[in-house]
Amino acid sequence: MEQVPGTSFGLVHLEVRPVVSGLAVGALVAGVVTVLASFLVGCLGAGGADSGWGGWVAGAFALLSGAFGVAGVALGMLGLRQIRQVAPPPAVRFTGRGLSIAGISCAGAGLAFTVVGFGATMLLLVA
Repeated sequence: MEQVPGTSFGLVHLEVRPVVSGLAVGALVAGVVTVLASFLVGCLGAGGADSGWGGWVAGAFALLSGAFGVAGVALGMLGLRQIRQVAPPPAVRFTGRGLSIAGISCAGAGLAFTVVGFGATMLLLVA
């Protein structure tokens, strides 16, 4: 306890525990959804290519995967930025750097799988 100069009062600084960044958690969730949707693009697109509905399904899930992929990368970058900020002691500190990096990685991989799966579906429809 520090004494306030010129008075008999003391000043106490309470420790604030670090908090996991919600942006980092959101990035990981969006990244995992991107990977799952990208597998649906490839599997359902290729499975329905002979019947004619594969392109529509692949396109719909590609849009879903793309939206979640962009969101995962953006949330991960914002989460890393939030975690890097240094605040004075009474402020809240954020953790979750690994979650942010995992979210960015999953979202990027999911976007790559989406492009490959959609391309393969289009090739099967043309052939």
